[in-house]
Amino acid sequence: MTSVRLYVPKDAVALALGADDVVGALGAAAAAAGRPVEIVRNGSRGLFWLEPMVEVVTAAGRVAYGPIAPEDVPALVAKGLFDGLAPKGEHAALYLGPTDAIAWLAGQQRLTFARCGIVDPLSITDYRATGGFAGLERAVAMGSAAIVKEVTDSGLRGRGGAGFPTGVKWKTVAEAAGEQKYIVCNADEGDSGTFADRMLMEGDPFGLIEGMVIAGLAVGATKGFVYCRSEYPHAIATFNEAIAIAHGAGLLGHNILGSDHAFELELRVGAGAYVCGEETALLESLEGKRGTVRPKPPLPAHKGLFGKPTVINNLISLATVPVILAKGAAFYRDFGMGRSRGTMPIQLAGNLKFGGLYETAFGVTLGELVETIGGGTLSGRPIKAVQVGGPLGAYFPPALFDTPFDYEAFAARDGLIGHGGVVVFDDTVDMAAQARFAFEFCAHESCGKCTPCRIGSTRGVEVIDRVVRGENAAANLELVTDLCQTMKFGSLCALGGFTPYPVMSAIRHFPEDFDRPALPAAAE
Repeated sequence: MTSVRLYVPKDAVALALGADDVVGALGAAAAAAGRPVEIVRNGSRGLFWLEPMVEVVTAAGRVAYGPIAPEDVPALVAKGLFDGLAPKGEHAALYLGPTDAIAWLAGQQRLTFARCGIVDPLSITDYRATGGFAGLERAVAMGSAAIVKEVTDSGLRGRGGAGFPTGVKWKTVAEAAGEQKYIVCNADEGDSGTFADRMLMEGDPFGLIEGMVIAGLAVGATKGFVYCRSEYPHAIATFNEAIAIAHGAGLLGHNILGSDHAFELELRVGAGAYVCGEETALLESLEGKRGTVRPKPPLPAHKGLFGKPTVINNLISLATVPVILAKGAAFYRDFGMGRSRGTMPIQLAGNLKFGGLYETAFGVTLGELVETIGGGTLSGRPIKAVQVGGPLGAYFPPALFDTPFDYEAFAARDGLIGHGGVVVFDDTVDMAAQARFAFEFCAHESCGKCTPCRIGSTRGVEVIDRVVRGENAAANLELVTDLCQTMKFGSLCALGGFTPYPVMSAIRHFPEDFDRPALPAAAE
């Protein structure tokens, strides 16, 4: 009897929702039914409200069911799950039909996450069968300058938040003098509501490895480091295993894919300090020191890790490189709008009905993301605010939902795209409390190197508290504005420099939440 092939995600979200128990139930049901099965543990496709999502391979393609609980499995198997049939009765709603036809997936333009959720993350055979190595094979034949030009022409910008052109950064390192150069991947995903880095490390680790090797070829680096936070144990375990497999497949080590090029890769784990997402603090931590910010110049491109020329890119930037090299700069540049070229993995989180990862070309509006794609709030209440770009991103009210997801469009409205995290709040949120949280977060995470960030954030909490108590609110709000200006232009890095974005956007768009009556004096 032919074995039935099933896919059940091993992504951290699916595991948290009971995927391992579902696998156990599927195995038991298969044994009881006398049906041989092969269960592949893939990454998640990012439809988190449907996890654990089980897929079965049929002659017509994959068919999906979800969200599946272990107790659903016996009935679903009895009603034809192993043959991809639609159950009737109480389990009918769990049948999702052909996976590729699910509207949430069909509407995406997946380039960076094209393989995530589809393959066995640790199967080199799966990787090659889905286009893996094509970018690296072309890069090996092109040479350094041509690789840099291809990435520059693609329009790829840093997906970690700054939006700096990746090709320009690579060109600077390629032209820097130095016998030893490094590629550093920033996988220290500390923004609230973001999970793209983790998902890719768990769902398509070879894509990141291939991107880092290509970056090494481009700039003349033979060693790379991935810096990841300790909160991601599943991603760390998967990626370390992938590194070992990549060595055996000729993707790492000497003579990459039979060429004269060499590249070694190592995963380093940090303790989870938010400031280590800042590139110079990350370098300090990577060198075994406390994660504090270095003044610039010198730029890491000239004097980075261990004082050597270093490329530091976000994980998504590096993982996007293989498709650019495989299909060409023009193919990638054709996606997007304005100066924001290509696609962006957008992470939809917070009070949303349909949260998860949605990759699409730049240009989709914020309203489409949270209302149409995200389905509005899970609570059913009206959306009051959307924070884009992590805990230091600006809050956008519904009046700005026509803003295209584009670096320049968000900047024009005093916002940031950041790492693509979108967090939704309904009308019960207190924006004064959110502004206070921004200052409090900065004070907690500050490395302490510069005064505007270290002291400004602490004073900010105190001033917001006075506003909330109704103590001379107008004057204290003016003081908050002055404080934010000082932090924005005087801080050494983005931690202090970006804290004004959530604070000032909360005050600007939601003034009613800061108009508090004075508290009565305490009784003697």
